[in-house]
Amino acid sequence: MRRTGVDAAQAALEAGELAVLPTDTVYGLAADAFSPEAVQRLLDAKGRTRQKPPPVLVGAPTTLEALVTEVPGWLRSMTTELWPGPLTVVCRQQPSLTWDLGETHHTVAVRMPDHPVALGLLKQTGPLAVSSANLTGEPAATTIEDAERMLGTSVSVYLDAGQSPGGTASTILDVTGATPRILREGPIGLDVLHRFNNTVEPLGA
Repeated sequence: MRRTGVDAAQAALEAGELAVLPTDTVYGLAADAFSPEAVQRLLDAKGRTRQKPPPVLVGAPTTLEALVTEVPGWLRSMTTELWPGPLTVVCRQQPSLTWDLGETHHTVAVRMPDHPVALGLLKQTGPLAVSSANLTGEPAATTIEDAERMLGTSVSVYLDAGQSPGGTASTILDVTGATPRILREGPIGLDVLHRFNNTVEPLGA
């Protein structure tokens, strides 16, 4: 049954449509990252502007190297150990990437989710643009019913995996500057990040 649902989601995404998938944090609204029309459809469904581009989910830590310009040794160690998991890293994107996620200022936020359904889909589709499955201003969906109530027919396929196991959005770490800094606090704290780079700055520093 799970394989049937993942295959249906893959077909919808390849057709430029939207799918809702479970992750280890909250439910996500997914689109083909390399289809500008699909990404715009995602933003429209959420009521979000291009000034808030969606992150990109990947199915393997090594995919980060293909999407961003530079992965220092400490970041490679961090993602190798903490992915899959609730850590999003904001990096400078590869200039050769043929996508349009919105007003990214040449950056991309990347995460590998720790959920078998999400990883199964990502292994079939490649990187996906994924934002929390909710309307802008509403709480992130932690059940498929929450997502469907907010997003309705704008989504072609809903993958139901029950209550989200995490329920808390990921930690976001910006590594585009000289000193990495936390942009959003989440399940992975500063103490853990300092194991890999002790110059990481806390939120608001």
